[in-house]
Amino acid sequence: MTVQTVHHPRGGLYFEDFTVGRIFRHGLTRTVTQMDNMLFSNMTLNPQPLHIDAHFCATETQWGKPLMNSLFTLGLMIGISVNDTTVGTTIGNLGMTDVKFPAPLFEGDTIRVETEIVGARASKSRGDAGIVDFHHRAYKQDGTLVAECKRQGFMLKRPQATAQGALEV
Repeated sequence: MTVQTVHHPRGGLYFEDFTVGRIFRHGLTRTVTQMDNMLFSNMTLNPQPLHIDAHFCATETQWGKPLMNSLFTLGLMIGISVNDTTVGTTIGNLGMTDVKFPAPLFEGDTIRVETEIVGARASKSRGDAGIVDFHHRAYKQDGTLVAECKRQGFMLKRPQATAQGALEV
């Protein structure tokens, strides 16, 4: 009898599963709320009235209402991508570059996310891993791009079968 051990019951993709040029249109969407804005800003000790003070925003900003905290938007954008790509198979994030917020995001907006695979290479230091370059883009309900970034993920390679027939982890 052959026993197979599955490394990741959650369904993330291994390094070999990522093809440069592939675009994931993630099924999860999220309507953002002022509570999201307040909680995130307070948890990160960010007292910026642009995010948490409706009166200030109505009287002293061009927006007229609180702007969603950009780091919340960044985290949400990447978080939405995880279920379809890296859940259970990522070793860690290596970095993010080219982070941009080209249009504002406000309470009540709903975002959807797309991820394009823009690069992939085997790790030089670890035979069981590779580096995948992701380009994440978040759009609000009217199709306006509200956030994007490039991210490098350190990803596990697919386990190889051992002589005993079990999969290595």
